[in-house]
Amino acid sequence: MGKKGKREAKAGRAGKADKGAKGKAGNGQGNGASKRMSKAEYYEALEPLQLQLNDIARWLQHTGKRLLVVIEGRDTAGKGGVISAIADTLNPRQCHVVALPKPSDREKTQWYFQRYVAHLPAAGEIALFDRSWYNRAGVERVMGFCTEEDVQVFLKQAPVFEKLLVDDGLLLLKYWLTVDQAQQEERFAERREDPLKRWKLSPIDLKAREKYADYTKARELMLEATHTKHAPWVLVDFNDQRRGRLALIRHLVDAVPEREVPETLVEFPPLGHEPLKERFRAGLKPL
Repeated sequence: MGKKGKREAKAGRAGKADKGAKGKAGNGQGNGASKRMSKAEYYEALEPLQLQLNDIARWLQHTGKRLLVVIEGRDTAGKGGVISAIADTLNPRQCHVVALPKPSDREKTQWYFQRYVAHLPAAGEIALFDRSWYNRAGVERVMGFCTEEDVQVFLKQAPVFEKLLVDDGLLLLKYWLTVDQAQQEERFAERREDPLKRWKLSPIDLKAREKYADYTKARELMLEATHTKHAPWVLVDFNDQRRGRLALIRHLVDAVPEREVPETLVEFPPLGHEPLKERFRAGLKPL
């Protein structure tokens, strides 16, 4: 097997295009060939998964374990949507979404991983990273925001950094959302036309359209260097975002170990009087 073949086998990928990984969290759609899932079908399938996510949240609180989920992928892949689906029914004090802006001048002088460490979960918490330290191997490399030496240092340090996290007891899951360029183009056009989604478009996104192949090359090199036994990548087909969200969440709940924790139900004794009404003074009235 040649070097390229070894690289693809190591990360469990099939082909050169962005497609769901064989043996990974595929969504059964076959790269956009099947009928897209309806909204009603999606929510029907999502509800039991969200109940299982709540089981995981209770288990984390009970055991003091920490869960870190890294969501990566191309622009328009669907990172924000799947993070919302995971966090929607969880306690926001326990489940934190981390989407950092570009580094400040001070942060640029720090160790590259330093600004991410402050956002790692504490006991009983979940952290959902909407992009992560892997910016260095992706957008920063492709768009020329760092040097090739910076990238090589990162690719050597990332597996070591993640090994330290895992050895300390952190549960680390890393997902790459795959999307073909035809789907990416449709989503860019939708963002341009929808005034409620235009905030998602940036000059970087427009340049990314021209660099799809460059991103593919950068991704392959990143996966080769950082797909490890202690922190493997899972590729998820997001050409149909609804199916992709369900596939990723199913993988997540299956990846968390034994999580059965008795649920304590709160008792509601009778009030002992008629329910009271809100009353206001000083001439104030609710809208």
